[in-house]
Amino acid sequence: AIISFLKKNLNELESRLDAIYLLEEATPKNNAAISAYGELLSSNIIQEVFSFNGIESILKDSRDLIKTLHHNGRDVVDKHTTNENIKNYFKNNTSDVVLLAGFIASNDSGETTTLGRGGSDYSAALIASATESEVLEIWTDVSGLYTAHPKIVAQAKPIEKLTYYEAMELSHFGAKVIYPPTLQPIIEKKIPIVIKNTFEVEQEGTLIDDSPVVENGEIVKGISHIDNVALINLEGSGMIGITGFSKRFFEALSDENINVIMITQASSEHSICIGVKEEEAAAAKKVIDEKFAFEISINKVAQALIEKDMVNIAVVGEKMKDHQGISGKLFSSLGANNINIRAIAQGASERNISIIIDKKNVVKAINTLHESF
Repeated sequence: AIISFLKKNLNELESRLDAIYLLEEATPKNNAAISAYGELLSSNIIQEVFSFNGIESILKDSRDLIKTLHHNGRDVVDKHTTNENIKNYFKNNTSDVVLLAGFIASNDSGETTTLGRGGSDYSAALIASATESEVLEIWTDVSGLYTAHPKIVAQAKPIEKLTYYEAMELSHFGAKVIYPPTLQPIIEKKIPIVIKNTFEVEQEGTLIDDSPVVENGEIVKGISHIDNVALINLEGSGMIGITGFSKRFFEALSDENINVIMITQASSEHSICIGVKEEEAAAAKKVIDEKFAFEISINKVAQALIEKDMVNIAVVGEKMKDHQGISGKLFSSLGANNINIRAIAQGASERNISIIIDKKNVVKAINTLHESF
């Protein structure tokens, strides 16, 4: 039965790919339908393995439960409908084990949609939230979130416990073990998350919940980073004391769907500096220069400047705000190793201190900071 199911679906997949090849056009609808096959095929195979091993289970199509809406050019989860669907389904379900494909959903028209990067974990989080589960376990290929990237820092170790907000900060800054959308439905219901390693079951992993813990005086929990960042700087005397300047600046970027990773502005208001992904830098400069074309033409503002080959490093810890000298320690340890900081940002919550440095110094910088803290 499973072999005929696979053959049928692989034939369908081949037909879809042939159609795209002939039309020379891949639409978002086709992309979603094609990338859904992996989850659909694997969940059916696993259901067959369960059956063969005498594990009683039900396979439920996630597309019946998780619904999406089209908003601002992308598919987003319709939380109300999704919640109701999941609640109603599990209220009437009697099986001990329910198997659901992650990552996939459907829209009002019944067409297949997807939930983007980390979509399987996000599916699990939506189900955990709607059913008010006791815990959400995410099984992956590493033993939890690490204090730094283990391929860069040999001494990096798994973090035993994090708050939701510490995990959110680390995940925004390139800790690929968990993606920010996964945390959102879980935070609302305060459901603990455990991240475990499929290949090393005995490892403790990382527990994420809402109670802050400082173990052994560890105020800084982790150091994360984003590669391939570009700095864009706009400066000029025409910016000083002019209201609405920042609004126009960020509006121009928003209209082009350019995501800003980091913002820094001096109190003199003479310049605004932002960090963006390197591949978006040229487009960002173009829209900024167009937005301020008049000010540039009368020499009130200079054209936007791009600096590439940068890395954004974030030092994260819930209790950093209660301890003096964290920033000082960060700057002095980098200074002692001749690492120049190009830009700095820190929010009032003080969970995160972000810096931008040259790419060539990234390994030295992260190892230095990991040792210091």
